[in-house]
Amino acid sequence: MILKASQRGGGQDLAVHLMRLDDNEHVSLHELRGFASDNLKDAFREAEAISHGTKCRQYLFSLSLSPPENARIPVEVFQETIDRIEQRLGLEDQPRAVVFHEKEGRRHAHCVWSRIDAETMTAKQMSFFKTKLMGVSRDLYLEHGWKMPRGLENTGERNPTNFTLAEWQQAKRQGIDPRWLKSTLQDCWKRSDNRATFDRALSEKGFFLAKGDKRGLVVLDHQGEVYSLPRMLDLKTKEVRDRLGDGKDLKGVEETQKLIGERMTPAIRRHVEESRQQFRKASGVLGEQKAEMTKLHREARSKLETRQRQEWDAESLARSARLPKGLLGIWHRITGQYQEVRGANERDAQATRERQAAERQSLIDGQLEQRAGLQSQFKELRRSQAERLLELRQDVGRFFKFSRGAEQSRAREASIGLRLER
Repeated sequence: MILKASQRGGGQDLAVHLMRLDDNEHVSLHELRGFASDNLKDAFREAEAISHGTKCRQYLFSLSLSPPENARIPVEVFQETIDRIEQRLGLEDQPRAVVFHEKEGRRHAHCVWSRIDAETMTAKQMSFFKTKLMGVSRDLYLEHGWKMPRGLENTGERNPTNFTLAEWQQAKRQGIDPRWLKSTLQDCWKRSDNRATFDRALSEKGFFLAKGDKRGLVVLDHQGEVYSLPRMLDLKTKEVRDRLGDGKDLKGVEETQKLIGERMTPAIRRHVEESRQQFRKASGVLGEQKAEMTKLHREARSKLETRQRQEWDAESLARSARLPKGLLGIWHRITGQYQEVRGANERDAQATRERQAAERQSLIDGQLEQRAGLQSQFKELRRSQAERLLELRQDVGRFFKFSRGAEQSRAREASIGLRLER
């Protein structure tokens, strides 16, 4: 289970984010402990109000718990994990909120604690929490027999294509899978040993090397979007310059963008846009299926919740009727029969709670399986689109290479002509 956490303020923004139904297919507020309020916004407002009595600005500790993709984790495992983390980080008895999200056939949880100890009016220290969470995460993978990510096995083997938020958003604006983008540039780097071979490898993929303003060497794609080369390669600027030089003789960004604009033929632009339109159309069909499935799933959960509430109310009345009142009730208390009936009622109530929890989990698991099947179609569509765009990018690279060759040929002819004239 991947565990990510941070200390933060901005409780109202966090509450809105955690309860967003437009970004998640199902959202459920599972627990509010230690708050007087019964909703997330007011609960976090309480925590913020108490924090004003201290100098702490990051008065919340927010944790996300993401199981492996194909794992079906019951609520109890999430709760046990949260309790374990709470003890490990010294957050026992602190007010907390637990929210469950479901999206793309997967279920994950968020837990948010107030860091402010109301008795001492001090903030709980969260020293080395990332290291502690990594230890808990590694233990969970071992205990449940899940395949452990290489980054947890050895921190030196983390996925090199991890993006920062800014990098992810930049690539996302271009309709490119950022993991493919970064890994492609890194592959070009591995297959080259100097600037000429690196430039050739980039051209084959439809990328251009240029001189940046302040960032040193940069790479441009066929749409003229600029990417910092050292950042894409996860290397220091000095390492890049040692192999490629300082790039003073390269064209600048504006000049390169102008060159791209001149060489990018309308046909290739049309092919790229046509491919994206086809993808949007197919994705729209799947999106409609997802919306309909989400609607049906929400209705099924609502019906189950209503039925279980009615069952609970009816059984509670029946259990209450078993307890005698008046003189008979007093006699039952004297003889001990009252405690026997009360004990039986408590056992029945617990059995009902367990049965209803099992029904909810069974419904959720079945719906997750259905949603996972639809999600596999989304993944296949995205994979196919990525391959199609890759082919188009290679076509772009071949076109640029041809254009360069034609220019060089004309230059040679002009040069020969000058020599003949002499």
